[in-house]
Amino acid sequence: MKCPFCGKVDSSVLESRTLDEGGAIRRRRECTKCGKRFTTIEKIKDHVLWVIKKDGRREPFDREKVRKGILRAILKRPISVDEVDEIVDSVEREMLRREGEEVPSRVVGSAVLKRLKKVDKVAWLRFASVYLEFTDLSDFEKAIK
Repeated sequence: MKCPFCGKVDSSVLESRTLDEGGAIRRRRECTKCGKRFTTIEKIKDHVLWVIKKDGRREPFDREKVRKGILRAILKRPISVDEVDEIVDSVEREMLRREGEEVPSRVVGSAVLKRLKKVDKVAWLRFASVYLEFTDLSDFEKAIK
């Protein structure tokens, strides 16, 4: 595994543990050259999930895109990055359990909203304002009610 700090392609594994109900392995590594530590996650990449956008375009499900959207919503909120990763993992698992290889973007957004509402109402409202395309104050008032 290539070190993200010095680029050396040799590291030793310090600790391994399963994630995502056995669907992934988290490894804590140490570079043999610079001594810095980093984490890798190994995951089976066997199923391609396509997201159908509002305009009809198809694009592969991108968990990093979901994560970035959630991170924007939780800015300056008391939510840990681990909680964000749990939400992303949970949404991805839900989408992969669905029938077929395609999922409408509104389903992905709704799944994120459902989880954010349980964690932090302000982050939920921020995400909803972008996802539901709020245009004025009345949209916020309706969402709050």
